[in-house]
Amino acid sequence: MSNLLDPAILFFVFGVFAGLVRSNLEIPAPISRFLSMYLLMALGLKGGFALAASGITGEVATTLLLAVALAIIVPTLSLPLLRRWLNGYDAAALCATYGSVSAVTFITTIQFLENQGIAYGGHMAAAMALMESPAIIMAVVMANAARRREHATGGSGLPVPSVSMGKILHESFTDGTQLLLLGAMLIGWLTGASGEAVMAPFSVDLFKGMLAFFLLDMGLMAARNMGELKHTSPWLLAYAVVAPLVHAGMALGLAVLFGIQMGNAALLMVLAASASYIAVPAVLRYAIPEARPSLYFGMSLGLTFPFNLMVGIPLYVSAARWALG
Repeated sequence: MSNLLDPAILFFVFGVFAGLVRSNLEIPAPISRFLSMYLLMALGLKGGFALAASGITGEVATTLLLAVALAIIVPTLSLPLLRRWLNGYDAAALCATYGSVSAVTFITTIQFLENQGIAYGGHMAAAMALMESPAIIMAVVMANAARRREHATGGSGLPVPSVSMGKILHESFTDGTQLLLLGAMLIGWLTGASGEAVMAPFSVDLFKGMLAFFLLDMGLMAARNMGELKHTSPWLLAYAVVAPLVHAGMALGLAVLFGIQMGNAALLMVLAASASYIAVPAVLRYAIPEARPSLYFGMSLGLTFPFNLMVGIPLYVSAARWALG
């Protein structure tokens, strides 16, 4: 309940309401993009400042390795299940979507942890960045395999279309938002305490209000995409809610096994449970054009994002506190 009474979350709920009643309330696209870039820059700076204070430890390296492992495990385990209901292209697209991460869910969790007075490591921003790409690369491999199977059974004699892996790698690692996050984190790490004092009015004082404004826009977008799910299989709708819980449970198990600090474990759970609705759909539109954007975008933004924001975050933090606190 405390999460629902947070002003930022309430602005998200208000945005969903405004979208569902078909209000003409709208955040202009350039402003929405600026808010997204601000949040990533502020998050990177805060992470860099924290990393400068704590240094690089064994837990930092372990956590980053676990993050990459989860980004590979989730799509690998998801594919056989999703193939029961979907063709190879849609299954690969959903594997990429749910194997990657939501920066906004992560940022909202950071704010939740700070409100609860729970410590976390600045390196978790790097963990988020590392989890962005593996699932996308795996999904492109899956889609190329589906194209080869389709070509073999169809017998058209035409060359098999495939997407250059080099292009995908370039897009994944030079994406502007990811570069901004890592660049800001590096700057925060290099400038340390002096940089933190100078940038506090920007990265701390404005953060809460900017997040609330951005979540208002996310609420409007989520409401618009709920309509895309009218004809979706009930099994897939269940997957959009159950899969985050399963993925978070996997992350918690690894965190307990490797002795990860409670706040970092909660963030690892959120990263594993979240689904991308910005970076991944942008890549999938040209990497897997055969897949339906209404499916992977509608499920991630219309169901999984609201579920994680309003129910998942406090649930994951409570589970991490119970297991590791």
